[in-house]
Amino acid sequence: MTRSLESYDESKIKTLSSLEHIRKRPGMYIGRLGDGSHQDDGIYILLKEVVDNAVDEFIMGAGKRINIQIEEDGLTKVRDFGRGIPLGKLVECVSVINTGAKYNTDVFQFSVGLNGVGTKAVNALSIFFRVTAYRDGKFASAEFRRGIETEFTEGETGEKNGTLIEFIPDPEIFSDFEYDQSYIEKRLWRYAYLNAGLKLYLDKECYHSTNGLFDLLSQELDGDNLYEPIYYRDQLLEFAFSHTESYGDSYFSFVNGTYTSEGGTHLSAFREGILRGINEYSGKKFINKDVRDGIVGTLAVKIKEPVFESQTKNKLGNTEVRSWIVNCVKDAVSGTLYKNSEMSERLIEKILRNEKVRRELQSVRKEARAKAKKVAIKIPQLKDCKYHPAKGKPSKPGRENMV
Repeated sequence: MTRSLESYDESKIKTLSSLEHIRKRPGMYIGRLGDGSHQDDGIYILLKEVVDNAVDEFIMGAGKRINIQIEEDGLTKVRDFGRGIPLGKLVECVSVINTGAKYNTDVFQFSVGLNGVGTKAVNALSIFFRVTAYRDGKFASAEFRRGIETEFTEGETGEKNGTLIEFIPDPEIFSDFEYDQSYIEKRLWRYAYLNAGLKLYLDKECYHSTNGLFDLLSQELDGDNLYEPIYYRDQLLEFAFSHTESYGDSYFSFVNGTYTSEGGTHLSAFREGILRGINEYSGKKFINKDVRDGIVGTLAVKIKEPVFESQTKNKLGNTEVRSWIVNCVKDAVSGTLYKNSEMSERLIEKILRNEKVRRELQSVRKEARAKAKKVAIKIPQLKDCKYHPAKGKPSKPGRENMV
């Protein structure tokens, strides 16, 4: 014990560079590592971080197409046709933490990558990483190995403006990894639904949506909806929902194009807005559970400075968004119901069925509890658990053995 205490001195204190820290503690930046068998494994997060940047260009009105290619050796290529990373800052933008244009709302108004980490994490966790930017007839390209720059070139080009990022996940960190095509396709469809008009190509397959979240909801409902989905869209908020005959509720929520699998303040506000809108229309005081049972919904919000509870951005924490989301959803829901009597009738009927089922279950539980209270378990006086006959004389009374 004494030796252990004495060995703790100034020489034991370490300072890691940003990229060294990413490699030392990758889970802090990309969540689980895995081998690709789970949809949230690290290799999909690496791809997501790169595609996020390409989608941000589309959101800002620069480039309507993103090309994605994944080769057998794991080499992944993502090419956008946006503005292209400024050539003079190319290396810093992919290797220096807290460097980027996403701190400037004039350049990126509704970006997820506000912390300047995403692409740097991809760089640090790749055995090969190359970024090439094309701007106005010129290009710059930088190669890295596990976050360390190995080559830089620049010159003239005939390529269209944009950025190309190529990387191979490091096998030291992602051992025996393999992409699951279905997981990638699912992510690309979500990008398409969230960004109507954007075209994403994986090899030769195109992922494209014209109706945004309405298309996503229609796919999830698969014809099981009880009424035409309620759909609303403006510059900052988009949502759609309908009821099915099932119980329980499910939602797909997004912030600035990123799927928030654990929801957050925007989703709780969405649920409250639905409840308030229905109650305002009906003039009743339905409770949350009766309204929510059977709902399938989609929600997307755009926020200038989103605050997430982790680097993987699964849950939104901004409290200031609650009020405007609640009010906007409430007004949109009540307004839609006033305009569509058939829709509102089916919706209210579903809620009343939910209410009836809930009350019947409550009655059954109450009756069961009442019966349980009437059952009295009487335990007789405890007696000795062992009785020994007299040794060799079974006809004689035995003796008790007290425990």
